[in-house]
Amino acid sequence: MAAAATRHVMMKSLGTMLFIGVFFVAYFYLLKHPAYPTTTMPFTWVDRMIPFQPLTLPLYFSLWLYVSLPPVLLVTRRELYGYGLVMAATCLTGLVFFYFWPTVVPVANIDWAHYPNVNFLKDLDASGNACPSLHVTTAIFSGICLHYLLRRFGSPNWLLIFNSLWCVGIVYSTLATRQHVAVDVVAGLVLGSLAAGLSLRLGMISGAGNCPSVPPS
Repeated sequence: MAAAATRHVMMKSLGTMLFIGVFFVAYFYLLKHPAYPTTTMPFTWVDRMIPFQPLTLPLYFSLWLYVSLPPVLLVTRRELYGYGLVMAATCLTGLVFFYFWPTVVPVANIDWAHYPNVNFLKDLDASGNACPSLHVTTAIFSGICLHYLLRRFGSPNWLLIFNSLWCVGIVYSTLATRQHVAVDVVAGLVLGSLAAGLSLRLGMISGAGNCPSVPPS
């Protein structure tokens, strides 16, 4: 794993930062300039079962560390290009949804002034571009790919479990911070799972026992 992490370091680090930067430019543009009337997503019984939990905010923000982990463990340029293309296509699909169907979560009966950290997030993100939740989409996509990468290197079970719990925690935090509702999460899970399945089916990432050799640095 250490040898894989040291391969193509500049491409991985700069590529990840550039990708996130370009994504946020497009995301916030659509957030601030919706092309069509905005739809408010429904607040279902699932949402009522999950209380507002501001302490999950660090989990919510940890996504940006989490999504950077799979590229670190990729070995070849082919894998990096393939992974980047699938991730880009996935995010672009979400942005197309946001353009033609702008959505927002319902207003919560919460005094955000009592929760300044969450209030900062609300001011920044405005709880728009809700469905599908790209927070959930990229978390599940990264989680599935990271699972296969960890298996590739023969990682212990506790690390696989930790990866799963981290991914689930990020998904849960989108509901617990009231950034999304259950419908957004389900749509994000579907989109992210389809993207990860496509990536694996096309051989973008090899599974356990099929690790490309890592040439000496």
